[in-house]
Amino acid sequence: MDKRERSDLFRLRLSEAMARDSISRAEMARRCGVDRSTIAQLLSEGDVRLPNAHLAAECAAALSVSCDWLLGLSERSETAADLLDSSFRVTEAERSFADAKIDEWHLEAAGYKIRHVPATLPDLLKTDAVFEFEYAAFRHRTPDQAITSMREKADWLRRPGSDYEICCSRELVESLARGEGYWRGLPQAAREEQILHMAKACRDLYPSLRLYLYDTKVVFSAPVTIFGPLLAVVYIGAHYMVFRENRQVRALTDHFDQLVRDSDTDARSAASVIEAMLDLDGA
Repeated sequence: MDKRERSDLFRLRLSEAMARDSISRAEMARRCGVDRSTIAQLLSEGDVRLPNAHLAAECAAALSVSCDWLLGLSERSETAADLLDSSFRVTEAERSFADAKIDEWHLEAAGYKIRHVPATLPDLLKTDAVFEFEYAAFRHRTPDQAITSMREKADWLRRPGSDYEICCSRELVESLARGEGYWRGLPQAAREEQILHMAKACRDLYPSLRLYLYDTKVVFSAPVTIFGPLLAVVYIGAHYMVFRENRQVRALTDHFDQLVRDSDTDARSAASVIEAMLDLDGA
């Protein structure tokens, strides 16, 4: 871009930003600490000069836009701070399995493919008994909210065009079958019901729902949900790390897709593999 083109673009963007915020030349001059004639000169079509660095920065600050955008060096008008705030945010997570934020993000991404690595079992595939077992530690809450939310997502999966991929730890499902670790204390009948329920859902909802089982000794993933191209959310316990910048979402999408490729159980065989885990009970 030559000097005249850059000057024309600066003048156009300066004028558009002033008009957007209804800022007069006099007000702009006051905000920038210059004479009104200086602003008039910047907006003059016959002038090919660009402002010095100080004045360009003052103009950008006065309009709450990026100096790079005014000068044609960027197509994003947001300041660096605004870009960072919009692309990455740490959001407090409810200390329960039913979190309204997750439901809001699902609504925002309606029509897009959802990719999900759960912290335990996928909520979509849990039985009421498992929700009640998990909510035993939340004395001030009941599992009703989580169950309602889960059923709404299950209804969503039955709509035309829905697309949901889940990668789940094989070891976690095996420990469920054995009643070990996280699942210690869950009655055998409830564990068997959960195994059969998962297998049936994988079979009945395929291909709208595709479940992959990965070996945590081979690959690892933190709990993450990717809502199409819009945002990706990493769960770290008390907070969510929310990413909206395209490259960040793309990187986490690539991570998930690699997890799918590395999984030792694909979506077509997931139901039969999960059913076979019933034989592990008491082994």
